[in-house]
Amino acid sequence: MPLLSRRKFLQVTAAVAVTGGLAISADAGILEPNRPQLVRVEVPLARLPAAWDGFTIAQLSDFHYDDDFSVVPIRRAVEVVNRLRPDLVAVTGDFVTVPYLSDYLHNAKQAASAVEPCARLLGQLRAPFGVQAVLGNHDVASDPARVVEALQSQGIHVLRNRSLPLEQAGTRIWLGGVDDVIEGRPDLDATLKGIPPNEAVVLLAHEPDFADRVTRYPVDLQLSGHSHGGQVRLPLVGAPFLPDLAQKYPWGMRRIGPLTLYTNIGLGTIRIAIRFNCPPEITLLTLRAIAGTRS
Repeated sequence: MPLLSRRKFLQVTAAVAVTGGLAISADAGILEPNRPQLVRVEVPLARLPAAWDGFTIAQLSDFHYDDDFSVVPIRRAVEVVNRLRPDLVAVTGDFVTVPYLSDYLHNAKQAASAVEPCARLLGQLRAPFGVQAVLGNHDVASDPARVVEALQSQGIHVLRNRSLPLEQAGTRIWLGGVDDVIEGRPDLDATLKGIPPNEAVVLLAHEPDFADRVTRYPVDLQLSGHSHGGQVRLPLVGAPFLPDLAQKYPWGMRRIGPLTLYTNIGLGTIRIAIRFNCPPEITLLTLRAIAGTRS
């Protein structure tokens, strides 16, 4: 068989490179953003009552709703979560996207118009302990009153610096939610007010790096989003870009002192509708009581 000429070899190499590049582009821009992956995590909590062992929380985050790019993964995520039958659904913010445009105030307000179709989709979620949410920085920077009204009209409860008790088998844990850290007015003291010091607390907070402050409070588990995982994660490099307050704990489970943190990398995309090596995520967290925990 004759050897390839140098010119032919370069032509073949270029063709392979272009084909590979197109395949990667298609996957990053069409396939991967529309294929949410289910991540199952077991979370041991020292203060969790034995009666709550096995309690499941499905977490969704960072929808950034639009009719073209995010609607497909949101629909698929709703279907998956309902098949999982979790005890509770936690939704950690950014239902809309505030654009980077010169007329900031007008466009920020207009961005909230995406919340109604997003809320209608999320209103199909079902769980015995309900769908509980906090706002993200884009929600608060747009029209937070409209966002809250749309969500609550679909049965999605929005927690802004408050907590609610969850009760079963004569025992109780608490679910809290803080206002957005970047654009809102988070108040942990108000959020945790009235919670007995020996009862377990799960906190929803959009920005994960807020955990460094939360760890000074009696909170057992923090659920966050915001990072998108960077949307693009390069081998040996990681994410080239991460937003403020998501650079320290951008994905997965971490321990920060006595606090357990889980950062969900979200369903939607922002600015550029691509994901590479960073598929959208549905998280199913199973809480586990540690042996010897108070019942």
